Amino acid sequence: MDLRQFLSIPYLLEAEAVETEPGKWLLRLAYPELPGCIAEGFVVEDTLRELERRRIEQIVSLVEAGSEPPIPRKPLAASDPLWTARDLGLSPRIAALLERAAK
Repeated sequence: MDLRQFLSIPYLLEAEAVETEPGKWLLRLAYPELPGCIAEGFVVEDTLRELERRRIEQIVSLVEAGSEPPIPRKPLAASDPLWTARDLGLSPRIAALLERAAK
């Protein structure tokens, strides 16, 4: 598998709301199949964007180190990880790796 395929793997998403003080809630999102891939925040959209950023960075780091990320299911055929990486404002390094893999 190449980087584009690894970044197209769908992972289970866990969501939990935690009351940190009366009336104040923290959202905790995680991809439990990617150890340590967790994000917390108070705004759902911001927290999900941070979780996606961490997922991509973790997968890229594993691939660069010569390891495979967990592969619990097949990659999604309709996924566009390059668009996602750019939309999330990820480093040009990740975009360059994806563009190289597409050639």
